[in-house]
Amino acid sequence: MDLAPFKHVLMLPGVRPLALLMFFARMPPAATGVVLTLHVAVTLDRGYAAAGLVGAAGTIGMGLGAPLMGRLIDERGLRSMLALSVTASAAFWLTAPLLGYWALLVCSFGVGLLGVPMMSIGRQVITALVPQSRRRVAMSVDSISVELSFMVGPALGVFAATKFSTNAALLSIGGSILVAGVLLYWANPPMVHEDEVVGGPKPRIFEWLRGRIVGVLVVCAGATVCLAGMEVSAIASLEHIGKQSWLGVVFFAMCAASIVGGLVYGGVKRAPSVLVLLVLMALLEIPVGLGDGNVLLLCLLLVPMNLMCAPLIAASGEHISRLAPSTARGLALGLQGSAFTVGNAIGAPIAGAAIDRAGAPAGFVVAGAAGLVVAGIAGGLARKPVADRVTMAP
Repeated sequence: MDLAPFKHVLMLPGVRPLALLMFFARMPPAATGVVLTLHVAVTLDRGYAAAGLVGAAGTIGMGLGAPLMGRLIDERGLRSMLALSVTASAAFWLTAPLLGYWALLVCSFGVGLLGVPMMSIGRQVITALVPQSRRRVAMSVDSISVELSFMVGPALGVFAATKFSTNAALLSIGGSILVAGVLLYWANPPMVHEDEVVGGPKPRIFEWLRGRIVGVLVVCAGATVCLAGMEVSAIASLEHIGKQSWLGVVFFAMCAASIVGGLVYGGVKRAPSVLVLLVLMALLEIPVGLGDGNVLLLCLLLVPMNLMCAPLIAASGEHISRLAPSTARGLALGLQGSAFTVGNAIGAPIAGAAIDRAGAPAGFVVAGAAGLVVAGIAGGLARKPVADRVTMAP
């Protein structure tokens, strides 16, 4: 593994300050799920089922909204999108403490639909700042940044909600999104690389949204089927032995393994394809249930599959940015976010159903098997005539 490519990418103009900004900008969205859950279940005293509905409404909104916001970036530019999205997001989070349950449920969908798609913005910015020859490393940097945000953001959200109140945590999220959005608006980073041609007629969506790129989007969905199933199963495993307090340690191990995987992926000369990464993730998830009842063994067994997480996110982002035309990259990366959302919506329920029937080990097995099925579907979609092929391997 050679870390020199990371240094070269971080030395490119604008990369380091924007990577740092996106790290902080992604922490508030990473904390929203746990803070909303605590607010609805505890502060509003509506229970966890009601909290789950609010979370589901926001997730559906994000799945629909990410491509719309990406298309707005393509058509009108980043600042136009931020003016709409930051206003809607800040208005929701700063008034959320005043809302009752049903208003919160409806507005959660609305903020998901119009909210700032920080994940896809970060990928598009890094694509615009880095030449194509270095995008694999750049996407690895971005995926590592995402993992760090998810290590820090939820922990800060829980701290604010438990140390002060969920109202304070909601206000903190709103203020943070507002500050991050204003800084992004002021920075106004490029969304298309200077070497890419953006003039001429724009291709229609179905001229590029087919075959290989659809296969990559399906891989993205498969990845979050595995990851969502893994998270639900890990929680169930710890709850079964009465060690929920160790959940933070287990999630830290997952994120740390993913970061290591991202470093390896960005540093190697020949990297595996997105399909291979998904197959490996799914296969390595199946035996994780052997750690049920033992926190240390569970952490150790979770490491191999999570080594594939950041590389898969990086590889899929790299391929989508290359396969989609530069004039539609915002829409394409927004669709990637939607694919991640769809996979999450599938993975958690199927793992939960398996857990209810046969315990936490079954959740890992079913999620891993589902990931293999999705990989097969993606492989089928990727098979095109030779003249139309664009490789799914880096």
